[in-house]
Amino acid sequence: MKTRLISLAASLLFGIAGCGGGSGGSSQPPPPPVPITKAEAYQFLNQSTFGATEAEAQRVINMRYEAWIDDQLQQAASLQLPHVQSVPPPQFMFQLQPDRVDIWFRNVLHSDDQLRQRVAFALSEIMVVSQLGVLGDQPYALASYYDVLARNAFGNYRELIEEVTLHPAMGVYLSMLGNEKPDPVRNIRPDENYARELMQLFSIGLVELNQDGSVRLDAQEQPIPTYDQAIIEGFAHVYTGWTYAGAPVFQGAFPTPTRQVIPMQLWPQFHDTGEKTLLNGVTLPAGQTGDQDLADALDNIFNHPNVGPFIAIRLIQRLVTSNPSPDYVSRVAGVFNDNGAGVRGDLGAVVKAILLDAEAQPALRMELDGKVKEPLLRLTQLWRNYDAQSVSGRYPYDFAYIIFGQGPLQSPSVFNFFSPFYAPPGEIRDSGLVAPELEIATEFLNTYITNYMFCQTFFWNQESSPDCGPITDDTVLIDTTEEIAVAGDADALIDMVAGKLVAGQISTTLRTEISGMLALIPAEQANLRAAEAIYLLVTSPEYAYQQ
Repeated sequence: MKTRLISLAASLLFGIAGCGGGSGGSSQPPPPPVPITKAEAYQFLNQSTFGATEAEAQRVINMRYEAWIDDQLQQAASLQLPHVQSVPPPQFMFQLQPDRVDIWFRNVLHSDDQLRQRVAFALSEIMVVSQLGVLGDQPYALASYYDVLARNAFGNYRELIEEVTLHPAMGVYLSMLGNEKPDPVRNIRPDENYARELMQLFSIGLVELNQDGSVRLDAQEQPIPTYDQAIIEGFAHVYTGWTYAGAPVFQGAFPTPTRQVIPMQLWPQFHDTGEKTLLNGVTLPAGQTGDQDLADALDNIFNHPNVGPFIAIRLIQRLVTSNPSPDYVSRVAGVFNDNGAGVRGDLGAVVKAILLDAEAQPALRMELDGKVKEPLLRLTQLWRNYDAQSVSGRYPYDFAYIIFGQGPLQSPSVFNFFSPFYAPPGEIRDSGLVAPELEIATEFLNTYITNYMFCQTFFWNQESSPDCGPITDDTVLIDTTEEIAVAGDADALIDMVAGKLVAGQISTTLRTEISGMLALIPAEQANLRAAEAIYLLVTSPEYAYQQ
């Protein structure tokens, strides 16, 4: 960092010296851009991919940040549904869930559209549906839903919420599918589940916000609610009359492999055509069609002033830092409101603004910068750096949520794996800060993750051992051959491991601890020394912290 500051100062001095004092002076060419260091490239890639690697860091150094992002924005989406559909149908549909998780891992580990996949994962933690529950036997629906998030990761938020609203996975998960208009005789009232969660969790939140994310207060210094029960009911009535496309009946419609992956279909006779109260004093007139009501209602949400700061905070938290400053939120929300070309809701522009903001790459770091890495991201970065593969080519980790507390579309509830407002007791909470990922850093899960990393580094490598269970063609093994080659030299080994996993940014304390452990292992036990060095680093707080 000191070198970077010196380079900046030199560039400024060069610019000042090159300014001519008279009208006839010749102009000097602009100074070259300050080189990107490996540590800075790693910081950027850990925000924008499923784990920084030395090869990708060199690409960022060569291309620079903006060009790398622009290249990623053009990458086609790596999808899940085609793979899941290619698997021969099993006896029971839930047996395809491992294949869905497998293709998720393949995509996030090996695909070229790293930024798109990372943003899709972030969106999946905002607009939640889950395998754990009513969608357990609908793997096609879940794969298709994730593909919607991937395709729309850089698209327009208005189009995204419409596709999410009409997707059968969401229709089943939040019970909009089969939602009927009121019928007092049959004691039927429209279901309010999706109406509430689309507002509370996906778009505007519970209270009105300023552009910088701060809470708006009324004359009594109390937060102003964004909606009340009448508005929830209004939207619930909007979301009536939709079920599986092509179903022969409305009530009792059931999913087929085709119906669960195409947008829901409107049955006009089950849609409430009455007047409906929406946000900001808007009232939908009676007599509109279900399609008109839906379009107007989603426009009403999309244009609410909360959406910009709400989405800005959620995406910044998932990508960059748990505690963005009000100015950072305001800048990103401003891009959501207008991408510079008069377009509202351009998610590609929003993501670019998040990653290129000065607060994402601070020249002077502070304690509240960055975030705790999500457990899955700790795993995928290790795997990406050590070429993790199985003989079969599969990643059979459909149980990821048990070991890591999270897995792709495996949240325990619509509220995600952790709350964006979670603050652990103690210094963080007392400082008015949050650390969402620490909500799942329980003693149970921390022990599970540490034990998994032990097995992965010591036994599930190219010199595989059955000590952590039988080795099969599906066992994912890492390749530590390069580390073994230098394992006789403790310093060289530590340098190599730290270079791959933390860009060489290892504290003296951690280096000393690793060196002390290596001194206890004979030099000829190269595999054991390599495993020890990797294990101690990937289970360290330094690795778990995303700068």
